[in-house]
Amino acid sequence: MSKTCQYYFAPHSPWSYLGHERFVALARANGAQIDIRPFDLGKVFGVSGGLPLAKRAPQRQAYRLVELARWSSFLGVPMNVQPKFFPVSPDAAAKLIIAARLTHGVDTALQLSGAVMRGLWAEERNIGDEETLVQIANSCGLDGRALFKSSETAGVQAEYDKNTEDATAANIFGSPWYILDGESFWGQDRLDFLERALAS
Repeated sequence: MSKTCQYYFAPHSPWSYLGHERFVALARANGAQIDIRPFDLGKVFGVSGGLPLAKRAPQRQAYRLVELARWSSFLGVPMNVQPKFFPVSPDAAAKLIIAARLTHGVDTALQLSGAVMRGLWAEERNIGDEETLVQIANSCGLDGRALFKSSETAGVQAEYDKNTEDATAANIFGSPWYILDGESFWGQDRLDFLERALAS
């Protein structure tokens, strides 16, 4: 019986972007199912003591840029650590990914997630903009306009809200966050530990 890994992430998170393709690859290599759960990181910050980037101390902001550049170089993942369209609201993108999962399944939602995050962090695209999201979805072979329309439904909003509530209940405070057999792994730099757990 294959394992299932819950994948909580916010599509505007640079750390989620850096880890996304590696996580998908290692899950598939180990025959694990992915339970994809985009959530509202801002609301989780509000109850877990996290601060949005602009409210963090200058030295923390500066070191974040160093670490992003370091990880981008180490992983060979292209990244503009200060993209044109950031900060950006992630809500529309998160709901588009949820709509893709509901309509087309997990694999399509994972592909779209990667495209959305790459759009923000490597292609200078505004993932808070409807037209941009439609174009990104189209590039994944989807009907972007129809998908965006479905992303605005009450059912999608309800799932987004539930993902956020579940994240809070699971004591999640960052993105990306992986849960396997009740064990939490925070951050793309914990993927080695997650891979060992999947292989055990």
